Amino acid sequence: MTQTLTAQDAFRAAYENRYTWDEKFPGFTATVTFTHGEQTHTGKVAIKADMSFEVTGIEAIGAQKEIEGQLWEITVHRVRRTFEESHGKNSFEFGETFADGSQEIKVTGAAMGNSYKIHNNVVTFVNRKIRDVIVNINTFDVLNTAEGYLSQGYDSVYFDAATHEPKGTKSLFRDSFEKIGGYYLLTKREITYVENDQVVDQKVFTFTDIQF
Repeated sequence: MTQTLTAQDAFRAAYENRYTWDEKFPGFTATVTFTHGEQTHTGKVAIKADMSFEVTGIEAIGAQKEIEGQLWEITVHRVRRTFEESHGKNSFEFGETFADGSQEIKVTGAAMGNSYKIHNNVVTFVNRKIRDVIVNINTFDVLNTAEGYLSQGYDSVYFDAATHEPKGTKSLFRDSFEKIGGYYLLTKREITYVENDQVVDQKVFTFTDIQF
């Protein structure tokens, strides 16, 4: 007897296929270099075993905040939470099936109105409302590891939740990872900002001298 895969089963499989750090993750320190235009800032960062983080050696407050923002992004995507912890209050249903084989997953329950696309056990698109904005994240390049996938190329666009008009510029991310000491760690992130198909800004974060 063939068992029919539910929308929740399909989304759970993609969710659990993400690469995350396990409970033995020891934390690490690294040298960070942040380049924005003609300005370069170099300091130290630490991500601890409990996923807290800190930045030291950066005098410019704006640059420190930029780096802290990236550390938050790193930790929020590498922390390991069960499907029930993240989505236990939601229900899921299938939406549209697209020409490339990707499947829309619509969310009901606590996060009603959000939606995703999954393809080959990868979450390739996120449509999420956060207070008064809607964020769309489109993933177009992943690194498949034996322990799950990592997004290497993706973009994000924000929209006004009331008018659905775009807010700000489109952000294009290119991430590079290296397996060090048994864990995949981000070694470089390039963020390119695009407006009307023109590059208007770029920021680069590199992490070197990584020590557990």
